[in-house]
Amino acid sequence: MAYNANKDLKLYYSIGEVAQQFHVAESLLRYWEKEFNFISPKKTGRGIRQYTRNDVEKVRIVYHLVKEKGMTIEGARNILKNNRKHVDLTLELTERLKVVREELVKMCDELEQI
Repeated sequence: MAYNANKDLKLYYSIGEVAQQFHVAESLLRYWEKEFNFISPKKTGRGIRQYTRNDVEKVRIVYHLVKEKGMTIEGARNILKNNRKHVDLTLELTERLKVVREELVKMCDELEQI
């Protein structure tokens, strides 16, 4: 996921915005809420979900384990239960490496144009 400074200015994100950010269906986010009790966006009186940045980071962790690493829901649940700190550090490193890779690709593209 590319970094977007404007996204960090918002206090709450809709389920549609979060789904779009991860290129998944809204129904998948609702399913993950049921399967991972630590994902719990605030709901308005009318039941509309409001995700904080912290909620989005929790979704990012599940997305990383399930979609990027190909784990099952049960496998992701177990690794989060037994080694959450390791998962957090691995995800942080992976995100940093993605940013570095994007910069390197950009530099290569610029060099090819010279």
